[in-house]
Amino acid sequence: MTDTTEAAVETFDVIILGAGINGAGLFRDLCLQGLKCLIVDKADFGSGTSAAPSRLIHGGIKYLETGELGLVAQSTLERNLLLRNAPHCVEALPTFIPSFSLTKGAFAALRTLFGSTTAPRSRGALLIKIGLALYDLYGARHRVMPKHQFFFRRKALKEMPDITPRIVAGGIYYDAKISRPERLVWELLRDGLDASPQSAAMNGTTLLGQENGVLRLQGPSGGERRARADIVVNGAGPWIDHVNAVLGVSGKLIGGTKGSHILLKHPELVKSLKGRMIYFEADDGRICLVYDFLGLALVGSTDVKADNPDTVRCEEDEIDYFLASLRSLLPGLQFGRDQIVYAYSGIRPLPASDANNPGLISRDHSAPVTEPAAGRPFAVISLVGGKWTTFRGFAEEVADTILSRMGRSRAKSTQMLPIGGGRGYPVEAAERRAWISQRAKRSGLSEARVETLLGRYGTTADAILAHGGKDGDVPLAHVEGYSRGEIDWIARNEMVGHLADIVMRRTTLAIEGKLTRQGLEDIADIAADALGWDAPRRAEELAAITAHLTQFNRVNL
Repeated sequence: MTDTTEAAVETFDVIILGAGINGAGLFRDLCLQGLKCLIVDKADFGSGTSAAPSRLIHGGIKYLETGELGLVAQSTLERNLLLRNAPHCVEALPTFIPSFSLTKGAFAALRTLFGSTTAPRSRGALLIKIGLALYDLYGARHRVMPKHQFFFRRKALKEMPDITPRIVAGGIYYDAKISRPERLVWELLRDGLDASPQSAAMNGTTLLGQENGVLRLQGPSGGERRARADIVVNGAGPWIDHVNAVLGVSGKLIGGTKGSHILLKHPELVKSLKGRMIYFEADDGRICLVYDFLGLALVGSTDVKADNPDTVRCEEDEIDYFLASLRSLLPGLQFGRDQIVYAYSGIRPLPASDANNPGLISRDHSAPVTEPAAGRPFAVISLVGGKWTTFRGFAEEVADTILSRMGRSRAKSTQMLPIGGGRGYPVEAAERRAWISQRAKRSGLSEARVETLLGRYGTTADAILAHGGKDGDVPLAHVEGYSRGEIDWIARNEMVGHLADIVMRRTTLAIEGKLTRQGLEDIADIAADALGWDAPRRAEELAAITAHLTQFNRVNL
């Protein structure tokens, strides 16, 4: 029987529901200001929409044509800051943008800029050149990357020889990619907990309801926890309206769209990309992209209205669309379903909109406040919209609102603050060589192995290297590039609740296409030993991740 006395209710300054990138970013910011915060997620941290992006940290060049100039300005700044603050998982990505006409789309772009609801269906060379120049201008603050280049047909084909000869021009500009977005969510939470030890983070926790300001939360073991705060933040992404309903807040805030991606094992394609992303216009005018992600070719993204985030997956017609677009763009290469090693899909938590074209729904963010009401003595702040790139700026805006309501001032800025394994990261080549050499001598491991761990975890690699465990850095026999000690450290130190947390979020094992059935069995053995799982629990975890990867990610084990 759950204790329902007042003493059993824990009081926090702020409670955050939803531990995706927006919730995690806000949790870290508030904890750094000295607040006592609780963040909960019904699944694992970063397991929803935040695990299904195009894995880009970008300034949003396409927002220029929809007139969202403020969003471009913020996005380019935040991109530059992330390159500095999270160098262990965010890196520059040169991007080739082809044009298939000279002047098409210019007048349509002007109409859109002044409020038209029809986006240009073709982006000619003139429009692209103007856009790239503006993009450079907006990216000037804390600039860390070169300005764009622009070529006409002959030079463009020399730069990207496998691209269709139908192009008339092309440009190269610079954005960034994030190799491990799910880990970055966890690192933000870890930073928050380290800054505010009285705060707490809970995954696998369901919101049962609220009674007179007390939230009832059911943890993974089935026990109930009760908590209160004067401010509750709803950061549930595409589930925001559902969570608000449980809190007694009515209204529709979310009108999400589905984005799907596939990853191809296609060495010839990866080689032809030359380390660049191709950001291109498909035959129907929609924007697609393809780039090298951990040695695979990541292809995306669709933009289809959808409303059930629990069941979305990459459907056959979306795969047809991707493959057809690639064949049209790169006619000399072969593409087929047999090359797909992973697929994923998620719903973008965009603001509710009646726009006919999902691509025109704003990617900007807002945080409407619902003031306290009878039976609900706390205010609810809903985190609507936003995107991966701007999470820090969004968190800062909401944190300042919360601090103002509490009569407090900001104690610490996050603008230039490194995240997780980016703290003390050796960026310069000489510094990096010295860091690797020193750890290799200390641990007895090869410099190549130390470099792999540094690239995978940033300076968190220090803790992993120091972790002996019973297996040390013995390689996993059936999973290339990973060790038993590495998995053991993650299981013991990173709030792992399920096998899926290890292979899909604390690492990129699943998306890399490296998992085998025997490899998964080995990881389950390590997790079971570290977390005290008995044989039935181990079998249950194996069955659950196998079913998920098969049903939603096109992985057969």
